Amino acid sequence: MTTATGGTSAAVQIAETGGPEVMHLVARPDPVAGEGEMTVDVAAAGVNFIDTYHRSGLYEMPLPVVLGQEGSGTVLDAGPGVDGFSPGDRVAWAGSPGSYAERAAVRAGVAFKVPDGVDLETAASLGVQGLTAHYLVTDCPRIGPGDRCLVHAGAGGTGRLIVQMAKLRGAEVVATVGSDAKVELARAAGADHVVNYSTTDLVAGVEAAVGPEAIDVVYDGVGAAVYDDSLELLRLRGSMVTFGNASGAVAPKAPLHLMGKSLWLTRPKLWDFISTRAELDARAAEVFGWIASGRIEVRVGARLPLSGAAEAHRLLQGRSIAGKILLVP
Repeated sequence: MTTATGGTSAAVQIAETGGPEVMHLVARPDPVAGEGEMTVDVAAAGVNFIDTYHRSGLYEMPLPVVLGQEGSGTVLDAGPGVDGFSPGDRVAWAGSPGSYAERAAVRAGVAFKVPDGVDLETAASLGVQGLTAHYLVTDCPRIGPGDRCLVHAGAGGTGRLIVQMAKLRGAEVVATVGSDAKVELARAAGADHVVNYSTTDLVAGVEAAVGPEAIDVVYDGVGAAVYDDSLELLRLRGSMVTFGNASGAVAPKAPLHLMGKSLWLTRPKLWDFISTRAELDARAAEVFGWIASGRIEVRVGARLPLSGAAEAHRLLQGRSIAGKILLVP
């Protein structure tokens, strides 16, 4: 059964694409759950690079739109066609638009329950980044003992989780970071080798640690700035996994550029790896299990109010914050 509150609540909306200044805090009617949706009282919304792509127009969306794809909160009511969720449930989600808000209509198909013992801010930090890190190390390709991976932005929200999960699976991990302070954060996450690309040439630094053409898999959320160097560091038949564009999108290239070492290249997206309820719940359960057992640590780098959304985007794109950035209504 769906009920409407009849009230208003705050949300961060854009009516045009551009820089952080195009985001505005607006009052809007409380959302009503439609088919397959739940209305949720939002506890925290995660800030991700995909939000900056929507804001800038790199990824097109109909306008006006409330930003945000990830969050956590408490279910207020469920719309038609929703099974398995009830008012009062603590939930998190990944891939439901409109999360930068006090209240949101959340697609039940991309939501999952938050177990006891995990706070909602931690859960909001895992919807996109935690599940992304999980599918990358388990399926793109699956890595394990004897594998050596390179993780770019290894002190960032997603990168630090990839480092930790890759170590759980037994891999040797090389992480790249952009400052001395982030070197220690990547090491604390378990990275075996850390290269500060602001003071050391990327290729030279990685080769000094593990040798030339010694990387089995590169996990790259940075994009254009590191793509060519990453290919150089891969071994024969190595795998290049490009999943983000923090420094800009990689320029179009002919497939022949992979032929020199018979490299594998994939550009995956999270939604294709949580496309069924069974897969989403299984990934979430394993990640939450690692959290509960202390094997994975989530680092929240900044908490800002909804009115600070523009600053949150500046911090994210400036890479001045190590860890997750949250908007807390």
